[in-house]
Amino acid sequence: MAKMDKKWIVLCSAAVAAVYTVGYSITETAAIAQSPAQHTQINTLVNPVSTGTNEDNGNTPASQAKVKQRKQAQYTSMYRDGSYEGAGSNRRGSIQVVVTIQKDKITDVEISRFAMHYSEQDVVDMPDEVIRKQSAQVNNVSGATYSTEAFSSAVQDALDQARNS
Repeated sequence: MAKMDKKWIVLCSAAVAAVYTVGYSITETAAIAQSPAQHTQINTLVNPVSTGTNEDNGNTPASQAKVKQRKQAQYTSMYRDGSYEGAGSNRRGSIQVVVTIQKDKITDVEISRFAMHYSEQDVVDMPDEVIRKQSAQVNNVSGATYSTEAFSSAVQDALDQARNS
């Protein structure tokens, strides 16, 4: 076998690097575009109603009750409490999860069915990450991108079902 000229080695290396960079750029841009907005709370502003001429310094039971009602009215929950099942799939298989929500917080995530081409060990830490981040968006696991995407889709499916309309 003849020795390869250094120019060809440099040219081939540059071509491989260019293809890798373009592929990374395209997939990273697509991932950013698909990520849902972070959890936001919807606040409903309640205007206090003037009751007339009596000045209230906030120390009476009636005024304290009004303040409590205003605070409760200002908070509208994003999710309904309960356990919701979600499914995610792609060309490498499917994952089903059960997401439990209490008081607008993700409190538990369980993988109820794992039928992916890869090992379940690749995604075993993802439920804890969802609880920690309070989001379906988890970090990709190297070598298990399809499993990660299916898991994230399953959690998002469950959260969509739990969302208040």
